[in-house]
Amino acid sequence: MVTLMLLFFAVALVLGLPIAMAIVGSALMPHFADPSFPANGAYIIRSMIAGVDTFTILALPLFMLSGDIMCKGGISKKLFDLFALISGKRSGGMPIATVITCLFFGAISGSGPATCAAVGAMVLPILIDDLGYDKVFCGALLATASGLAVIIPPSIPYVTICTVTGESIGDLMIAGILPGCTIALFLCIYAVYYCKTHGEDKEKIQKNYDKLAAQGKGKIIFSSIPALMFPVLTLGGIYGGIVTPTEAACVSVFYALVVSLFIYRTVSFKDIPGFLVGACHTYGPVCILLCVARAFAKVFTLTGAPTAFATLLTSNISSKPVFILMVILLLFVIGMFMDCGPANIILAPIFLPVAKAFGMHPIHFLLLMVCTLAVGFVTPPFGMNLFVASPLVKVPTIEIGKKAIPFIIMNVLAILLIAFVPAIALCLL
Repeated sequence: MVTLMLLFFAVALVLGLPIAMAIVGSALMPHFADPSFPANGAYIIRSMIAGVDTFTILALPLFMLSGDIMCKGGISKKLFDLFALISGKRSGGMPIATVITCLFFGAISGSGPATCAAVGAMVLPILIDDLGYDKVFCGALLATASGLAVIIPPSIPYVTICTVTGESIGDLMIAGILPGCTIALFLCIYAVYYCKTHGEDKEKIQKNYDKLAAQGKGKIIFSSIPALMFPVLTLGGIYGGIVTPTEAACVSVFYALVVSLFIYRTVSFKDIPGFLVGACHTYGPVCILLCVARAFAKVFTLTGAPTAFATLLTSNISSKPVFILMVILLLFVIGMFMDCGPANIILAPIFLPVAKAFGMHPIHFLLLMVCTLAVGFVTPPFGMNLFVASPLVKVPTIEIGKKAIPFIIMNVLAILLIAFVPAIALCLL
């Protein structure tokens, strides 16, 4: 039955069917093969409804809504000016400012492509035209750093992966803080190395810094505080036990409206209906995926496949390190062809029981999944951030993909460190 399910799913993807239809069809296969199998059409429909009949899932559309409001509010410029002021004169300082801007803006948007588009439209003209950095390098830097958006909390994949596995959304968000910063640090290290070996136009950098400082350092710092407070407010409320993740998402919407409407004044009241419609359009496909993924997971469990899969791996793999390396390699390959969100939803219920059998902390393993699949944003042939960055720098995606290889290597090294030093993820819990 399991073979039939997986075969149907693979054929459906090859034929170009929507992922949701492929999942539903796969879930129906065992009943078609054996009418006595309990997972009939009615069972799957009930499972789909139960999959989204939970209070915690409300955090997903609310975080999407607040992220959309802040994205349209010109927050990326405030953040970049601050980080450019801090590191702009150092070697590799402006690329570092770009990475950190993507890190913080990712905490606001929760979306890799959205971060790539919003930060890139503002940062790339400065890096390429004003400072003279190689445009292919800038495109690769932006595409890779934008992947941090799904790792640094509050992250949309954290909500979806916990919804289908039943783990704590708050714990996963807290666990994602240090790993996100670790990966950002590794990207910054390579950016500095690149700038030292390829050289920089120090005169242009100094001129850009002086122009920025002329605006007033106090003014730049003060204007960036509302943007910086967004992740602090949401994560601080969760970490301090003041609000649940769903309540934090609701607070983030009101905070985004107050900042964008009354402090930065970059949006107006007439824009609010558009934000609501946009959030619904974004959430709709994700909601359907969550429904069908929960049904698929229940059918998969009824077949006994997770237990058999865990037994097979634990009996044939000698140690936990080997299992971790195998999972990272497998997820890295899958991430080349499947988006991070659907891949997490489909694979997490399958791999999590095996990880627990090897003694891995569930939060650590789920975090490792998200981090590894996030690399897929910048790996050919379907790296979404590559397609977003390409028109911004007017360079073919394959060229950006080649230039991104060193960044990908640094990303993988950081993931290996997170995998084999669980304290990086778990010390804040």
